[in-house]
Amino acid sequence: MPDPAPDTVVVGRIGRPHGVRGLATVEVRTDDPDLRFAPGEVLLTDPPARGPLTVVDRRWHSGTLLLQLAGPDGETYGSREAVDALRNTLLLVPVADLPEIEDPDSFYDHQLVGLTARLLDDTVLGEVTEVRHEAQDLLVVRRREGAEVLIPFVSALVPTVDLAGGFLVVDPPEGLLEL
Repeated sequence: MPDPAPDTVVVGRIGRPHGVRGLATVEVRTDDPDLRFAPGEVLLTDPPARGPLTVVDRRWHSGTLLLQLAGPDGETYGSREAVDALRNTLLLVPVADLPEIEDPDSFYDHQLVGLTARLLDDTVLGEVTEVRHEAQDLLVVRRREGAEVLIPFVSALVPTVDLAGGFLVVDPPEGLLEL
């Protein structure tokens, strides 16, 4: 799937249908799902032809977000088959709609992607290509030779993030870069 538009951020991905009445499971990629997926919210999509989509209803089921969605024509997706056609659609919001982050040590993923990763001695390690949210946040850094390395995004290993300068500093423990 191609990268979403640069002026948007991914807040979710539509998964499999849930039940037979047109509910979609959503892989949440936002810290504030209650705000982003509130009824009436309009979400852009990737691929763009599938949207925009409007949240009609929302509920949680066993820790999974379920959404009832309406398409660009205003018609609600009311069947399992209709929702299945949306599977793997990325749900996007414009960057301009994001609230300012007040904590100077917190960042949106899109602010980190594209930064140059340097070592303490200013040696260029590579470029941040992705932020993964797994057991802990991981920076995916593509090295110059094309290989990728995963760097846990914790202050002990990434002591400096300079958005204005376009770089971050990595202080890896011995052996991390050889994995």
